[in-house]
Amino acid sequence: MTTQELKKLEENLWSSANRLRATGGIKSADYAVPVLGIIFLRFADNKYSLYEKQIIKEFEESKNTIDPLPVEKIALRICGFYLGEKSRYDYLLNLSDSNSIAKAIKEAMEDVESWQDEKFQDILPKDNYYAIEKEDKTILPELLKTFSDIPKDASGDVFGKIYEYFLGKFALSEGQKGGEFFTPTSVVRFIVEVIEPYSGKIFDPACGSGGMFVQSANFLDKTKHKREDIYVCGQENETSTVKLAKMNLLVNNLRGEIKKANSYEENPFESKNKFNYVMANPPFNIKGVKEATVKDDNRFNFYGLPKNKGKKDDKITDANYLWISLFATSLNETGKAGFVMPNSASDARNSEYEIRKKIVDSGIVDCMVTIPSNMFYTVTLPATLWFFDKSKIKTPREDKILFIDARNIFKQIDRAHREWTSEHIQNLSTIVNLYHGSDEKYKKNIQNYTTNLKTSIKELEPILNEYKSFYDELVNKIEEKNLVLNYYTTNLEDINELLKAIKEQNQSLQEKLKPNLKKLKLTKQVKELDSKLDLCEEKIKEINYWDENIS
Repeated sequence: MTTQELKKLEENLWSSANRLRATGGIKSADYAVPVLGIIFLRFADNKYSLYEKQIIKEFEESKNTIDPLPVEKIALRICGFYLGEKSRYDYLLNLSDSNSIAKAIKEAMEDVESWQDEKFQDILPKDNYYAIEKEDKTILPELLKTFSDIPKDASGDVFGKIYEYFLGKFALSEGQKGGEFFTPTSVVRFIVEVIEPYSGKIFDPACGSGGMFVQSANFLDKTKHKREDIYVCGQENETSTVKLAKMNLLVNNLRGEIKKANSYEENPFESKNKFNYVMANPPFNIKGVKEATVKDDNRFNFYGLPKNKGKKDDKITDANYLWISLFATSLNETGKAGFVMPNSASDARNSEYEIRKKIVDSGIVDCMVTIPSNMFYTVTLPATLWFFDKSKIKTPREDKILFIDARNIFKQIDRAHREWTSEHIQNLSTIVNLYHGSDEKYKKNIQNYTTNLKTSIKELEPILNEYKSFYDELVNKIEEKNLVLNYYTTNLEDINELLKAIKEQNQSLQEKLKPNLKKLKLTKQVKELDSKLDLCEEKIKEINYWDENIS
């Protein structure tokens, strides 16, 4: 499946699912988890179908041995799932109206879980479906039908991307609450591009739905490394979010564990000096953490505690520096970290200043990137990405820190939200790579942008010719044969002038046609002409975009 096909599939699936929600009058918060559960069932069925012949073959062969194996054990070893007849997607899809679809989905979820390891027990949504069925009986059958549009041969990678796409859409629609479980993908991708987690253990003590882990896996796919080379460890305090994260690991075929834990009070992974990589987007500016909880914990007190001098209350002033200390102390001797902090953490005074000074003096701070406001769903305040690298100690970079001001680099996705494009991420991470002494990514990016520019210019010719041909045909119909249109050119200034001229000609033609469109029966053709003009404009925008990236 191409990137374009996947994008179209994602948009169609979301449009259908969201339309059903709106029609049924269901809140987004009550709809997200059940929908993600159905995506999971479709994924499990696709994967099981892929290995089904092999499972049956081994089961039949096993019958002739002294110690025959049950089909369930064979399936778990080969596929990671066992699906009984009533857990198959087609069974659920073809149930009659007289059946309770909610009950059938719940039983399917229970069946899938019953064969899983303990760490993946009780993670799939079950009772959530009854409320939807009570609201509108048609929604669940239609949802099952919607997700049957995912091709039978869709890979786990495709499902991982669809799952992540839906997580992002639900987070956006839920606003403040959505941001608690989902960090915008473009921010996570940049963090991953900088720390490059090729192999080892990855830790996120505020993991939400597991986005940091998923993007690490996607990075490994892109760079031709194996997902098996990483092991992920996540902590999350919200039970419902823990379940989302565990589902995310299963869908994305990631090795690791997600544990429910309050990171201030619990240390289930014994994280001190343990991890190759730490990535996180912790909650900002949390007040009221008790000093007694953290004062004797060397995960938090190694660089000092954020306390107001002279105050005798048992409260930490602000948890930002508890998180920063936790990230630093969780790294092994060559570990790297990338995480999000509010801008205020970069110049906080008093005890925070002393902690920051110790961390900077230790030589582990590698890079600081200020990012635009409105990049997150929970907060609008501007934030900074911090990067640690313990391997730079005792190197020429030990006393150097790279600062990047990226506040004005963004794409506006709606009135209240912004993001980074793939090219923004590549360009910014290339700057970090050059600072690290490697120009490989820089050369590759320039090569890619140059290739894209040449391809886009080449693709413009048939689009312009099609427009010119259609325009000529339309003009001939009203006996105007005086059209002059510049031919295909590779000069960027000429291309932009050409678009301007085409727009003027198009407007002029439509003004002449306006009084007589219906009479001449040309309404449909004029709409098609506008569509072809839009294609020209989009392609010329693309040409200018690649040219700007090269510049």
